[in-house]
This record gives sequence, structure tokens and C-alpha cells, in this order.
Amino acid sequence: MQNKAAVWRFWRYSNDDVAVQKARQDVAGLAPAVVVTGGSRGIGLALARRFLESGHKTVIVARDAVRLEEAAADLKAATGSDVTSILCDVSEPNAFEVITGGLNRAGLYLDVLVNNAGIGLAGPFVEHSEADLSRLVGLNVEAMTRLNRSVLPAMLGRRRGGILNVASLGGVIPGPNQAAYYASKAYVVSLTEAIASEVSGSGVRVSALLPGPINTGFHDAMGADNSLYRYVLPPMSAESVARSAYRGFMLGNRVIVPGISNLFFFLVLRFLPHMVTVPIMYWLLRRPGSLTKT
Repeated sequence: MQNKAAVWRFWRYSNDDVAVQKARQDVAGLAPAVVVTGGSRGIGLALARRFLESGHKTVIVARDAVRLEEAAADLKAATGSDVTSILCDVSEPNAFEVITGGLNRAGLYLDVLVNNAGIGLAGPFVEHSEADLSRLVGLNVEAMTRLNRSVLPAMLGRRRGGILNVASLGGVIPGPNQAAYYASKAYVVSLTEAIASEVSGSGVRVSALLPGPINTGFHDAMGADNSLYRYVLPPMSAESVARSAYRGFMLGNRVIVPGISNLFFFLVLRFLPHMVTVPIMYWLLRRPGSLTKT
């Protein structure tokens, strides 16, 4: 019986090794690359710079051609390293094929995916149009899910690579006055932690980044720059978030919360009941002049 078990283990691991070698052979001649969606500004741009500074071949993906070209030039000037740019709207169903085609033409393959592209909506849920809500769900949830599902099989086959999904500190609690945005980031956190558990020990790392407020144009773009939370929670720079994100990702942390104050709020929000924290979040996220609570 012991001999049969030994033979089975040898056969299984030998076949696994053959499969891994074949998967790696499929990308022979191509260099591994870090692909950052939404990489033309904000956290995405800072993350791209951090990976470049650490010696990774890095690709930025965005849907604005002018901003993408400017970001690539800025990264080249800041790091002295070439960066590949791919014009792509990741909310489109064929986004993975577009990205893969761009990588192949550059002699690269996708080794690490940084899922950063996302949008926010501020204000009472009832004030948002169906089109805006669909756009948020399509980018923050559907596109992120599709890309995760698309890249994982090859990574698992090669037993190397990783995914860094950019969520938010708001992903651990309901967010009145940013309800859809917070809900979308809760999905990102939940999916990421579950996938990370499923692929544990495979050689593929999967992490969620949960930043708090950051000094970028994101909050202003979503109409939340005057909300109370912008004055209560100390903002971090995109560069400091990127440094924490890179360090945590390379260490294999499944959940990365940059900043001491953000980590404190993360723990508080995780363990206090929603009946206490949600009313507080309502006032923190409420915009001056928005609908009053009834």
C-alpha cells in the first residue's frame, strides 16, 4: 500500500512539473511584466512608478490617449526606465484580449496585474442615474472580476505571478452617501480574500489594497471633496500608499492597509457593530447641501 501511495505521489508531481514547464514554455522569449490598469494618474501612476523603481517591466493601461502618453513620459523621466502603454477601456468585454495583444507586441507577458481602474459616486443613492450606477458597477465590479478570471489560469499554470486589487478602506463598511461605491469596494475585498485563500500555496499571490483618503483628484472628481471625512481622516500621498502597497504585496499580505491611522480605523470598522458605525459614516460622507436624512 505504501509503495502504491509513493508511486501515485511521484506520478502526480511529475505530471504537475510537466504542466508547469509547458505553461512556462508558452511564454518563452517574452519578459514578465506588471500591468497597471488606470495607470495614467493617481494611485495607479504611483504604483507603476514604484514597480518600475524596483526593476519590474511595467505597463500602464488607460482609456485616455493624451493622459496615457503624458504618464508614460513622466514615468520615463522620473525613473529612467521605459514603460509600455496600452490604450484600452477595461470595462469593455474584450479588454483582456486588447491588453494581451499589446503585451505580445512589446515582447511581454502579464505576470502581475494591478487592478486599479475604478470610479466613485458621492451623494444619496437615489440621486444617481441608472447610467452612472451601471458605469460604476461595470468598471469597479464586472471589469475587475473579468480580468481576475482571465489572468489566473495562466498564472496558476506557471506557478508564479500575482494580482493586486485596489479596493478602499470603505470596503469594510456600508457607506451612506457613497452607497454604491462602498458596496463595489466591499465586493473587491471579499472576492480578493476568497481567491487568495483558494490559490494559497500555488505560487500566485493575491492581495487587496485598502487605502483611506489620498491626495489625488479622485474625491473631487466624484463630488466628495467637501464631505466631512476629508477633514477627519488624514490623507496620504499616492506615493506613500504605493510604497506600502508594494511592500505588502511582495510580502504576500492578503489585505494591505497603508498608514497607521488607516489601520486603526480598519480595525475599528471591522469589529464595531454596524448599528454604531453606519450612522457615523452617514455624517462623515454627507455632502453639504445634499438631501437630509429622514
